[in-house]
Amino acid sequence: MAAERLRRHRHPLDAPFPTAAPADNTVGATTTTVYTFGDDLYAAMLDAIAGARDHVFFETYIWKGDDVGHRFRDALEAAAARGVEVYVVYDAFANLVVPRSFFRLDTRIHVLRFPWVRAGALVSPLRASGRDHRKLLVVDDELGFVGGYNIGSLYARHWRDTHVRLAGPAVWELRNGFVDFWNRWRTPALPVLPDVGSTSWLPQLRAARNSPSDLVFPIRNVYLDAIDRATSHVQITQAYFIPDREILAALLDAAARGVDVRVLVPERSNHVVADWLARGHYGTLLRGGVRIFLYADAMIHAKTATVDGRWSTVGTANIDRLSLTGNYEINLEIVDAGVAATLEEVFAMDLTNARELTRAAWEARPTLHKVGERLVSPLAPFL
Repeated sequence: MAAERLRRHRHPLDAPFPTAAPADNTVGATTTTVYTFGDDLYAAMLDAIAGARDHVFFETYIWKGDDVGHRFRDALEAAAARGVEVYVVYDAFANLVVPRSFFRLDTRIHVLRFPWVRAGALVSPLRASGRDHRKLLVVDDELGFVGGYNIGSLYARHWRDTHVRLAGPAVWELRNGFVDFWNRWRTPALPVLPDVGSTSWLPQLRAARNSPSDLVFPIRNVYLDAIDRATSHVQITQAYFIPDREILAALLDAAARGVDVRVLVPERSNHVVADWLARGHYGTLLRGGVRIFLYADAMIHAKTATVDGRWSTVGTANIDRLSLTGNYEINLEIVDAGVAATLEEVFAMDLTNARELTRAAWEARPTLHKVGERLVSPLAPFL
């Protein structure tokens, strides 16, 4: 904690960074739009809420009580006032620093405050300790948004993140994820949401949802399957990259068979412990032929990947234990060359703000860093 405070003072993550305009692709009858700048994303989300006619499903991990947070609260309350059914989910633990008064929304809004202490924490910690780390918005089952962006002014302009909007029948994937979570965790005072089923089937665009209460963790398998299929290249962008043994092995195996494996991570993230744990894998990755790129002077929070220009994922899950086997998460899995090309263009853009970590530079890192990595290594099973 002391190191983190000193680091933030000396190296604030506030430098400008490159962004791209929202980019559209068509997958079946659904249009996807990739966002790389918070202001662009928030404008689209607020516009969708303003146009809602029937219902709004809004779920977020962090919801700051700042200017941006108030804009979303006002938009949701305005929608409820005009007769739209509004359902809100937020994580209690992630918002402990936000005044509870901020979350006293219009009484016409149905609010599920995901508890930070739940029954069974002592008996089954894996099932009961996971946070609701998801960030999604569904409007009238016509528009859906999912990705890494939380809600707040910091994320609007100072963090590089990635979100995707769906317009069309595949929005059901996000609606279904919200409904299942709501009905699983609602209190008796909250209404049951109907499970409407899907009238269309789009196997190349699916949502994978982790549910620790049910010990269901498909996102990890989605990554493993895609990496195992790679024959050309793998591009991964992660805010907190702490791969487990199987994912580490899959990346090394891919590199060993000639696949160009590249991982982009923050040079300094907002969590020093996560950084040191991630660095504990750098030596193994570099010796195995995996290329590591460090995003400079700003926080990159995206959770995206592409494989062979055909497969992509965008969502809320980091490649770490918390996300892959602990938290409630949701990632889109998209098999489409157009979406993959868009995300690879974003990856190339991000590399212009990054430097490659060479094996020689890594081995010459300061002794203090090596000590820090060893000291925090016992925390790896928890992060």
